[in-house]
Amino acid sequence: MAEDNLDSNNNGLEEHNDEDKIHDVTPVSGMYQNWFLEYASYVILERAVPAIQDGFKPVQRRIMHALKEMDDGRFNKVANVIGSTMQYHPHGDASIGDAIVNLGQKDLLIETQGNWGDIRTGDGAAAPRYIEARLSKFALDVVYNPQTTEWQLSYDGRKKEPVTLPVKFPLLLAQGVEGIAVGLSTKILPHNFCELIKASIDLLKDKKVKIYPDFPTGGMADFSEYNHGVRGGKVKVRAKIEEYDKKTLVIKDIPYGTTTTSLIESIIKANDKGKIKIKQVVDNTAKDVEILVSLASGQSPDITIDALYAFTDCEVSISPNACVIIDEKPHFIGVEEILKVNTDQTVDLLTQELEIRKHELMEKILFSSLEKIFIENRIYRDIEECETWEAVIDTIDKGLDPYKPQFYREITEEDIVRLTEIKIKRISKFDSFKADEMLRKLEEELKETEYNLAHIIEYAIDYYGKLLEKYGKDRERKTEIKSFDSIDTTIVAANNQKLYVNREDGFVGYGIKKDEFVTDCSDLDDIIVIRKDGKCVVSRISEKVFMGKGILHVGVWKKGDERMTYNLVYVDGKTGRSMIKRFNVTAVTRDKEYDLTKGNKGSKVLYLSANPNGEAEVINVKLTSGSSARKKVFDFDFADLDIKGRGAGGNILTKYPVRRIELKSEGVSTLSGLDIWYDEVVGRLNKDERGTLIGNFNGDDNILVIYKDGTYELTSYELTNRYEPGKVMLIERFDPKKVISAVHYDGDSKNYFVKRFKIETTSVNKAFSFISESSGSKLIAVSTKDRPLVEVEYVKGKSKDKLKEEVALNEVIEVKGWKAIGNRLHSETIKKVKYIGGEDFEKEEETQKEGDVVNENNSEEVGKVEKAPEGSDAAKRKSDGDYGIGDTIELDF
Repeated sequence: MAEDNLDSNNNGLEEHNDEDKIHDVTPVSGMYQNWFLEYASYVILERAVPAIQDGFKPVQRRIMHALKEMDDGRFNKVANVIGSTMQYHPHGDASIGDAIVNLGQKDLLIETQGNWGDIRTGDGAAAPRYIEARLSKFALDVVYNPQTTEWQLSYDGRKKEPVTLPVKFPLLLAQGVEGIAVGLSTKILPHNFCELIKASIDLLKDKKVKIYPDFPTGGMADFSEYNHGVRGGKVKVRAKIEEYDKKTLVIKDIPYGTTTTSLIESIIKANDKGKIKIKQVVDNTAKDVEILVSLASGQSPDITIDALYAFTDCEVSISPNACVIIDEKPHFIGVEEILKVNTDQTVDLLTQELEIRKHELMEKILFSSLEKIFIENRIYRDIEECETWEAVIDTIDKGLDPYKPQFYREITEEDIVRLTEIKIKRISKFDSFKADEMLRKLEEELKETEYNLAHIIEYAIDYYGKLLEKYGKDRERKTEIKSFDSIDTTIVAANNQKLYVNREDGFVGYGIKKDEFVTDCSDLDDIIVIRKDGKCVVSRISEKVFMGKGILHVGVWKKGDERMTYNLVYVDGKTGRSMIKRFNVTAVTRDKEYDLTKGNKGSKVLYLSANPNGEAEVINVKLTSGSSARKKVFDFDFADLDIKGRGAGGNILTKYPVRRIELKSEGVSTLSGLDIWYDEVVGRLNKDERGTLIGNFNGDDNILVIYKDGTYELTSYELTNRYEPGKVMLIERFDPKKVISAVHYDGDSKNYFVKRFKIETTSVNKAFSFISESSGSKLIAVSTKDRPLVEVEYVKGKSKDKLKEEVALNEVIEVKGWKAIGNRLHSETIKKVKYIGGEDFEKEEETQKEGDVVNENNSEEVGKVEKAPEGSDAAKRKSDGDYGIGDTIELDF
């Protein structure tokens, strides 16, 4: 029974243990959840995202620590650095090698030797055994301080490594960083070294700051949507493209994140797709980026530049995403906030260093004073009779008792032991005067340190100022900050397709090449069709698309085009009346049919014309012979109608049946001239009232542009024209009657000259120089006002006093040829010339009044000639039919 009970008990125990085991089992889903969270946390914290304190990812921090441990002032093989870093880093050599090259290419913390690759061309670095590295002086100054570094054990417990490095500089923002973790990513763009220091100084002065990225590849960038570098922001970066000549463009800088190779590939790809038309691309990149783009015949340089921005990597959009580790958690914060944290950390680290230094100085002063007392008062002789170590310590301690109150802390046994370690040689050579001098210097340094602690903000500002002075040379901004206008891809796309139409069957496209050719177009264009039934449809161009039978008009449609005007006559199916209208089609929904008639069944189009500039022709209307109208043939001028929307019903042309409508005479535009504005920020023309109104343009009008280099150019008023804002001195509608007044400095004679001339050339898009081409010549001021004024600052004779005089340029010289050098502006030595404005004279009426005469020597001078008094010689000549100069001739018909 006992055995049975025992067995039964054991069985019960075993069953109980099995039950416990069942309860301990973790389902696979739980394992996956826990392990994945651990993996995600590890990747975020230990691999991909930088810490806000020093701006380093863990692998970068370990590389910097290894470089410091190896540092002896000489270069080390990168392969050796990788090996040393692997003592701290749990991953392989490849990740370490890539991280070292990445740090070295940023040219801030690591000095490099050998082939480290080129971020502009995309060329990789040589193998680690061939290239060398060492810490830069900047890194040694701002990154390290063992006394303020928090340490931890390495992954295997054999070594100590820094938790973060005590960086006294906004390194994270200066270098930038990019990383992809689990569920999040970070992308902090690099900022300018000098601007960051100045911004930190401004923060310490309680000023508001705004910082923008600066890319090592240069280029131009629009930061209007930067959004402080947080998620949702955007930066548009462009290559610098200039006209090498009328047939060649040169790319001098590339956008950040691209390479010359990838840029050229994108240009070739866009050319193959027909987006742009070029002959060839040549990469001449060496010390500086230089990519030459040869244009195809007949291609506009301005439009091609826009097309390069629209269809290639010459313009890229970068989405920043500032994510950093703060208190072991990822945070998304703006760059100004990161800068604030880094600046505050710098102040904190400087405070710690000063506190440490203060303590060191106090200890030095204390021991130096103890040493002086110990030697000068011959306390060391009192220990000669002591037989035990305890007695020695006790004797020295008693000898110091009278002096203890002067010390800032209690004298410890450790201090006394240090006194016993002073060598006899030092005691014998002790110089009281030198000891006092040393104590005085230590006390002065202590006072200075205490002062700096009390004025830590001023000390930090001075620290930043010294950094800027020491390391800021040759670190000026490389990326030009500009505002970009949006490029309409449909306007700048090359005409890479031909549009055809089959009117009877209703097909339109670039694939039906056996049918009627309409026009050249691009594959981005929209096509408008107007049919005989009065329906209008707009559709995206394709190889072949059905748009309805009975096509009357087909063409390229431009959204918002208010100048394209359609003249239409249709017969209303309900009333039988012929209606006439003029309308625009500025906005539509693609592939939706719009009725241009009143929509009644049986309505149809009798006459239609499309006019790009609002032309209004005269038509001849012939009624049917059986109509009851008395006048069966009449003319109608479309200019008598207002332009309305496409949905307007129109006016009644005639209530009688129409047999035929024919074009009688071509018309002229009924639209007012086009107002054109110049946006000085982006250097582009527009109709949106952005910038300065430069004039109202019609037909063949041109724009006059005068550049700072002393050249002028006539251009069309196409909105695709580009003007470099920094080079333009004057831009306005060209009036051939206007006189240009210019002040220029001649490099040969070293004098200032005034010249006044009219534009005599007619060539468009060709620059003409109107000042001396000698070295040092420059254009000072230019105006088209009738009476332009400049302020001249000069010195008279040998006097050093500067005098000022206002000079009207029209009074200095008459109008001469555009190649003339002009007259000297002033007889004295000119120091400065400043344009201060001008005024226009009142314009004379076109028709001269009786007694008016124009001086033939100067067309601007108009005088009034008095009538000859009776009895005078002039009056006598008139009576005899003999007239002199200036006499009024009276004719009697």
